[in-house]
Amino acid sequence: QVQLVESGGGLVQAGGSLRLSCAASGRDFSGYTMGWFRQAPGKEREFVAAIIWSADITYYRNSVKGRFTISRDNANDTMYLRMNSLKPEDTAVYFCAAAEGGTGTYGHWGQGTQVTVSS
Repeated sequence: QVQLVESGGGLVQAGGSLRLSCAASGRDFSGYTMGWFRQAPGKEREFVAAIIWSADITYYRNSVKGRFTISRDNANDTMYLRMNSLKPEDTAVYFCAAAEGGTGTYGHWGQGTQVTVSS
């Protein structure tokens, strides 16, 4: 059974940095696309970044390009999201998710970690 566990959220001032981690277990993730999503209060969940696990190809939403970096550690089946130059509008619950290769559907989700950016 796939399990995704996020950590690393917290409270940070605008301009600061955080690194989120997503520990993945229960499957060989080499054929997966792993992603980060976020949901702010009163808003829909939105895509933040994704990485094709085996190819190390990355994707970002425009508003985080140049500030956020997604990466993965194959040896430990862990995905990261390094967030720099954080803005109050980045405040949200951040979720990691996994999509089996070729499906385009994120079928596995973590429980989320809160990121709060104060102005």
